[in-house]
Amino acid sequence: MAAIIDPRQGDAEDDASSTKQRSLLSLAGSLLAEINLPKLALTWVLLIGAPALLLGLAPLVASIWLSTVSAKVAYALSGLGSALLLAGVVALGWFGGPRLIRMAEHNFWALNSLAVQPIYAMAREALRQLAESLLASTASAERRAALRAAIAAVAGLVVAVPAVLLVVLVWPRTRWVGTAADLAEPSQLALAALANGFVLIVGYFAAAALVWGFADAAMAQPRDIRFAPPPEPGRRRWRIAHLSDIHAVGERYGFRLESGRAGSRGNGRLRHALARLDALHAAQPLDVVLVTGDVTDAGRSAEWAEFFDALARHPALAERLLILPGNHDVNVVDRSNPARLDMPFSPNKRLRQLRTISAMAAVQGGRVRVVDVAAGRIGPTLDEALAPHRAAMREFADTGTLHHILAMADLWAGLFPLVYPPDTEDGLGLILLDSNADTHFSFTNALGLVSAAQVRGIEIAKAHYPAARWLVALHHHVVEYPMPAKHLSERIGTALVNGSWFVRRLQQILPGAVVMHGHRHIDWIGACGSLRIVSAPSPVMEAKDDKPTHFLIHTLADGADGGLDLLEPERIVIAGEPASEAATVH
Repeated sequence: MAAIIDPRQGDAEDDASSTKQRSLLSLAGSLLAEINLPKLALTWVLLIGAPALLLGLAPLVASIWLSTVSAKVAYALSGLGSALLLAGVVALGWFGGPRLIRMAEHNFWALNSLAVQPIYAMAREALRQLAESLLASTASAERRAALRAAIAAVAGLVVAVPAVLLVVLVWPRTRWVGTAADLAEPSQLALAALANGFVLIVGYFAAAALVWGFADAAMAQPRDIRFAPPPEPGRRRWRIAHLSDIHAVGERYGFRLESGRAGSRGNGRLRHALARLDALHAAQPLDVVLVTGDVTDAGRSAEWAEFFDALARHPALAERLLILPGNHDVNVVDRSNPARLDMPFSPNKRLRQLRTISAMAAVQGGRVRVVDVAAGRIGPTLDEALAPHRAAMREFADTGTLHHILAMADLWAGLFPLVYPPDTEDGLGLILLDSNADTHFSFTNALGLVSAAQVRGIEIAKAHYPAARWLVALHHHVVEYPMPAKHLSERIGTALVNGSWFVRRLQQILPGAVVMHGHRHIDWIGACGSLRIVSAPSPVMEAKDDKPTHFLIHTLADGADGGLDLLEPERIVIAGEPASEAATVH
């Protein structure tokens, strides 16, 4: 049966969300044309408008309360009333404190991810692109690093100055002290509150841009490194197969949403990579097979099923496999429509997280442990931590009912970091992080951050295993790569929103650690201060089926200073398959 259009080769619809086939401007145009404006308006009100209004209203309400109500309240709360109020405050802090802290932190970093980081990063990378184009090609690495640091500070100023001017412009409309008479004119009170909120947010924007700029300038700049020489006999080594962004799809001829027809179709390349890895393991055993996120293309059930089907053929690899969530596993709202968004109370995001939790439990549930941050200790295994929630998880997966949404959100937030304990006192331990920002657009699914609670979990793991060597794994890249780029779009890589802070904290807690990540599919190994950073290529993305791809097997050795030595990796090539020239449907 001859086909005019071979459906196995795909068509333009398969490129709808592809950043390889379409420009960012084209994708943005599609977003504006197809976005659901009522949902966007409601989401904006819930996530930005209402918090800004409440923020601006707070000083007005506080001043009204202090001036007119405080005396009456003080009288009413004397004796038994004050005791009841104290008990209520204690109960609120005890039962609601952790959730309120997470909400505050989420909103704080959401502001950064929506405004500060994208605008600051675009300014910084645009200036770097311009400066490096004027820099001589023979410039030394030290000079390039100094230039990158200086431009970070300049970018902070470039972003902060206009923000300060906006604050000065709006300041006359603000009002920070209210009276009881204002309650009779709520519209005027709301306008003053909006002006207050605008000034507070934009003022923070200016201050944060300066802090980001000078923090980036002050920190050690990323650089290429030389690998450690082979260790002396007797020193312990660990072989780590590092894969990332394998993007399992749910259809035999399905294309990936990011690459579209410019990438591979189906899961054949994934199966070839696993088969090659299994053969290598049989010849020279691996200690860990690490997949740093984007296990699936969009976090759908069929994609996870395809991943498990491929893995089932290689039980020896499954016994050593560790996975963690990437943005494609939890943050893609719609594979074909970047304009679609999830409402804050939508069950779909929690369902994607639930599938990921279930997959992690199936792969490594008995081998990794959660961290009890509140108690300051290493907690039970992942399987044990999930045991009380299994019935609720199954019910939510089956019904998607709203009354489980908060519980599922809390469950997800409390699972990370996951710790793969060292097998000996001074052995190798792995810390698995969730670096995904809580976004609602498919278009913004790639944003990432690491929460303060997870960093506290790293501190607890270090204290529990003080002599261990550590490998820290996450999905997002922690710094932008120190390499020239032909186009500005190649430089805006959505590194961690709080990447500078995270790197500085990690240098303090685990100065000799190795950090492994994926996300950008870029093969780069370097350092930032005392941290060694390994960015994984994708064995599936970035090439059609007839082109080769590769992944790396790393050898780590115990360092003399209690850290890790990073040896030159082994490059494993996955050969392409000849493209079929037949346009025949059988």
